[in-house]
Parts: sequence; C-alpha cells; structure tokens
Amino acid sequence: MDRFAVISLTDKAVERVRELVAGREDMQGIRVSIKKGGCAGMEYAVNAVTDPEPRDDLVERDGVKVWVAPEAALYLLGTEMDFEVTMLRTGFVFNNPNQQSACGCGESVELKPADLKALAEARGEI
Repeated sequence: MDRFAVISLTDKAVERVRELVAGREDMQGIRVSIKKGGCAGMEYAVNAVTDPEPRDDLVERDGVKVWVAPEAALYLLGTEMDFEVTMLRTGFVFNNPNQQSACGCGESVELKPADLKALAEARGEI
C-alpha cells in the first residue's frame, strides 16, 4: 500500500471500477464516503465521479481513480477495498481495521477513527 494512500484497492476492485468507468464517457472514477445511517450507525457510500471534489484524497492504481471524502479519511485509513460477487450480494467490500462492529445484514457499520500511532508502528515507521 502506498504509505500516503488512505485506502488500497484489490485487483477485483480495480477491475470493477475500470468496468464502471468504461460504461460512461463522463465518469472519471468513484468516490468513497461514509454517511450516517443503518442500525449500526454508519454506512459506506460509493458514487460515480464526473467532476472530482478538490478536497478529496485521490487513490490511483493501474489507471483507476478512487476519491475519498475528507470527512471519511480518518475512518478509512488502512482499509482495503475489494469487490465480491456472491449468491446473496454483489458489491464493493471494505476490509476496515477501524470497524468495531456491523449490523446483522452487513449494510451498516460502527467505525472509530484510525489510531495513527498504531498504523505508523504497523508500517514500521516508528
């Protein structure tokens, strides 16, 4: 993972974002944010980006662009974004070390801000 990237992308996530962008001429990538809602308190939100927000963090991998909303960055630090297709659901999946719990359906989560010292220690920077 790029040490300055908020999140990392798996090969499957890169492939899916590439497919989404290829389907729309005006789409440059996707934006990941967090919104209040669901029974656990927060939900991940993924939206198309046609005109990037200048304050968003940009994560690029293999030509794919994913923007992260600034208000979500501290909750997403260290997160791996994946894409999965199962019998019950198809969509992006967030393997987030800052997630404390999730509701039974998996649609909403409880998140805590990242522990920046622990993250730096895990990366061998301290």
